Amino acid sequence: MSASAPICLERGDIQGGILRAYGKRGYPRARFLLFHVARAEAGRWFLEQLRPRVTPALDWAEGGESVKPGQMTRPEVTLNLAFTFRGLEALGVPLRTLKGFPEAFADGMAQRDAVLGDDVGPNRIRFWDPVWHGEPGRAGVHVLVMLNALIAAPDVMTARLAKVTAEVVGLAGETAGGVMLLEGHRGADPRWQELAALWGPQPDGRMGPLASEHFGFNDAIGDPVFDGQYPDGAERDKCRGQGAVDGCGNWRPLATGEFILGWPDESQEVAGAPMPLDFSRNGTFFAYRKLHQDLASWDVWIESRALMLKEVWGLASLAEARATLKAKMAGRWEDGVPLVKAPTFADWQAARARMAEMTRAEQTAFLTEFGYASDREGRMCPKTAHIRRANTRDALDPLWDAKDGKGRLGSALNNRRRILRRGLPYGGRDDPDGEHGIVLLAYCADLFRQFEFVQQQWMNHGLDFDAGNDGCPIVGAHREGARFVIASSDPAKPPFVAGGLKPFVTTRGGDYFFQPSMTALRMIGQGLVDPT
Repeated sequence: MSASAPICLERGDIQGGILRAYGKRGYPRARFLLFHVARAEAGRWFLEQLRPRVTPALDWAEGGESVKPGQMTRPEVTLNLAFTFRGLEALGVPLRTLKGFPEAFADGMAQRDAVLGDDVGPNRIRFWDPVWHGEPGRAGVHVLVMLNALIAAPDVMTARLAKVTAEVVGLAGETAGGVMLLEGHRGADPRWQELAALWGPQPDGRMGPLASEHFGFNDAIGDPVFDGQYPDGAERDKCRGQGAVDGCGNWRPLATGEFILGWPDESQEVAGAPMPLDFSRNGTFFAYRKLHQDLASWDVWIESRALMLKEVWGLASLAEARATLKAKMAGRWEDGVPLVKAPTFADWQAARARMAEMTRAEQTAFLTEFGYASDREGRMCPKTAHIRRANTRDALDPLWDAKDGKGRLGSALNNRRRILRRGLPYGGRDDPDGEHGIVLLAYCADLFRQFEFVQQQWMNHGLDFDAGNDGCPIVGAHREGARFVIASSDPAKPPFVAGGLKPFVTTRGGDYFFQPSMTALRMIGQGLVDPT
């Protein structure tokens, strides 16, 4: 169980972008730069020059307000740092400390390709952006510098990012080869990875960032809520639908230690971590995944299967069939309305009308507060839909057969598999080189137990969902003959088998990173890491 009293996290010691996504806080543009450390002392100097500019997880003073205790002025560009295992080694972190890191992090993402499905078809590492290859003659990735720009006109955000980029790259240049900017990103500029929320008309008619991604779904709706994540214990209200469920309709925040090192997790243990404790406390891990979206294959496949679905289920129009097929694959309609609350196209239209009359808080609750106990057979939301895999909610409760619901346990299995999803889209639908997708940062305290388990067992296999080896219809690493079976909510209609799934989402690069606390950044930069 979670602690009864609110947890007060040391926000000034935690790097920003972890507790709350920058994209949701008014930073819709980003630029990620990768560096290689050739000399430890140069790398530490570089880090020490950047450290005063690193953005912590403090709250921001808004709209010209005076800065209060525990707040900081909102930056025009945030700056955050993370390191690969080899990067920490190159910076001179002692071997005894390095030995305390988990095996998955030490291996790195490329070495775990068979676990993640990156050894299948177009996911294979040879298709990754060259910057990630780490092959002989190419310097390996050591340091990730993440820049996020405050919302403004697109040209203003570009100028802000360019200014800070020049400063960071200039510092690396002062090391005379001791720290090198790595090139080899596919896209407009091979020197860095550009990211940007999709841009389009807002409800008031003005242009601005959208919540959707390239396939058209509103994204990052059901992120976990955990103890201490918000000031003044606000997560107690925000956790409904996004925390841990006990099976009886009661919600609580997840334990802090599932996402931040040095805090108790769902088992009420503080996980083992590298020594000294100050080095690992308030840090975390994330999997950086550049995920390419094959929009051409997606469009063709959706259109052809929607035509079939229209005929098999006798739907009124191709538009209804197209929207229904996509919703069944995702588990939500395009605007985020969950299928368990609106299983048919008509239900969705009615739900949209109701939502138009709701407050912002009521809309959030409507989109997030639900379970699957009322849909055990997956007739409303298919068992293998994307969101039902990513967050199983109450579906894996071993006692969800309890007639009155009072004997249900919730699902410790699900609670210990949650990840924080951060990141932004990259590229555009009209990119001539097909550069469009999402850069996903999957934050968690245990890469193996959380990220890798979900990726392997829930996204690429279907045993927990009575679907054998059928993977997620959207992000699964599909092999020849892959299919998606959709049960009908109308018993008079047959199930629909959508065959010939393509690998719509494929990996184009990435690695595992450690994002240390502000304290640990100082220890690394000043060469003060002492495991004894």
